[in-house]
Amino acid sequence: MPWTLLFLAGLFEVAWAVGLKYTDGFTKLVPTTFTVAAMVASVVLLGLAVKQLPVGTAYAVWTGIGTLGTVILGIVLLGDSAAPLRLLCLGLIVAGIAGLKLTA
Repeated sequence: MPWTLLFLAGLFEVAWAVGLKYTDGFTKLVPTTFTVAAMVASVVLLGLAVKQLPVGTAYAVWTGIGTLGTVILGIVLLGDSAAPLRLLCLGLIVAGIAGLKLTA
């Protein structure tokens, strides 16, 4: 169960990171509301996960999921670069997340 909570926390991190782009500096009410709600959900779920997981592992996996998802949505939704070296680096992040999960 803690890994499920951590995965959900990572998804909420992606939501708030991408949501920041749509808040227009926190001047748009609806995107700002959803972004702040995702921030709170992400941190609360992370807090629940670290009750049973090593904090360093949980934090690294949380940020890795957030980074991976945010970069992918940046490419798909916002036209960010999908250069091969950038994608290779994402692959390294995935390998790191998998390694941390396997060794936790």
